[in-house]
Amino acid sequence: MASQSNYAQVQRLLSESRAVTEPAEAHGTLAGALCSTGAYRLEDWLADILPEGAAAGDAAGQLREVYDETRAALTGTQMQFELLMPDDEQPIELRTEALTLWCNGFVYGLGTSGAPDPEHLPGDAGEIVRDLAQIMRAGVDEREGLEANEAALAELVEFVRVGVQVVFEELGAFRHPAPAAGLSLH
Repeated sequence: MASQSNYAQVQRLLSESRAVTEPAEAHGTLAGALCSTGAYRLEDWLADILPEGAAAGDAAGQLREVYDETRAALTGTQMQFELLMPDDEQPIELRTEALTLWCNGFVYGLGTSGAPDPEHLPGDAGEIVRDLAQIMRAGVDEREGLEANEAALAELVEFVRVGVQVVFEELGAFRHPAPAAGLSLH
């Protein structure tokens, strides 16, 4: 989403709409919910992140764009999914906090949209979700230099980005359950 919707723009839209969450957390919520259910609609996301459950005017169209881009990136075959995060020019503390909020939103969206407990998720999905819960406690290590912290943050962001795509793939059966055996349509 780096080239699609930018963090500052979404932050402005959410602020104008009196959102109850930061952009990173809102995007994490969206991604988590999309991983666990195919029925998660734009309206559901807006109800999760906005006090009145709807955005007005220009914000509505732009938030729909974020929703559509996120859904397309997750369902696409090109591994194009990106986290909605502040630009690299922003202080590392702000970007680290945004990553923790993104992971918090993802775990929230996953859980509130019907995904089973991480212990019961298929394949690597459970381990990835448990790792995301650990990343929620990440912080800048004051004992390390900026370069080491930047490298660690980049590594975590890439882990989360790829991990979310793995979770999306492995939860496909939850989003699209197989028809019950023995039933036939007439």
